[in-house]
Amino acid sequence: MKPTLFTALLLTAPLALAQAPAAPRQEPAALRAVVEQYVQAQTAGLPGKVGITVGTLDPRTSLAACAAPQAFQQPGARAWGKTTVGVRCSAPAWTVYLQVQVSVLTDYVAAAVPLAQGQPIEAAQLVLVKGDLAALPNGVVTDMAQAVGRSSIVSLPSGAPLRLDGLRSKPVVQQGQLVRVISSGAGFRVSAEARAIGNAADGQVVQVRTPAGAIISGVAKAGGLVEVVF
Repeated sequence: MKPTLFTALLLTAPLALAQAPAAPRQEPAALRAVVEQYVQAQTAGLPGKVGITVGTLDPRTSLAACAAPQAFQQPGARAWGKTTVGVRCSAPAWTVYLQVQVSVLTDYVAAAVPLAQGQPIEAAQLVLVKGDLAALPNGVVTDMAQAVGRSSIVSLPSGAPLRLDGLRSKPVVQQGQLVRVISSGAGFRVSAEARAIGNAADGQVVQVRTPAGAIISGVAKAGGLVEVVF
């Protein structure tokens, strides 16, 4: 007795299923490469030598293959030190996160001797020290020129790293100083003398008092100038 068409289909169905190719899976190594390229781009502007170590995915993770995976970080996350980088795929949709350790070996500026608060800093009082930027405070000074001539807002012990937000620029206008106020606007420019009410570094706002007693705010400039733009 010949098998019916239905019986033949039942017999051949398991063979067809066995021969069906499995859906391609995402290679973990490719995701790690995407993360490493992303971190390299994010740290391209940092001084020093950058070292990147990308963690591995959980071996139990199985993801559908993605043609264009994209790396990203949460807003405000920095791309050095111990951090997390995500990788997302839009089609098929999935997101995974990898741990990354980024070191930035560079020279930074430290106090060679104790620095007194408010005293102008000289080059002889500073020293370059090599260290990992990821282990240092944010905004650490990496160029002596950024610190020389400025003053620390707090006293610093020998060996302490200098931070940009901890330095104050030398005033170009000092309290009680007679300054030249330049007022300008559409079609006019007026110059007059006034007396500074406070101290200000170049580019900072300072108030001055005119001979008539009026108080004006302007931007301090080198040479004892205060610019007022209307």
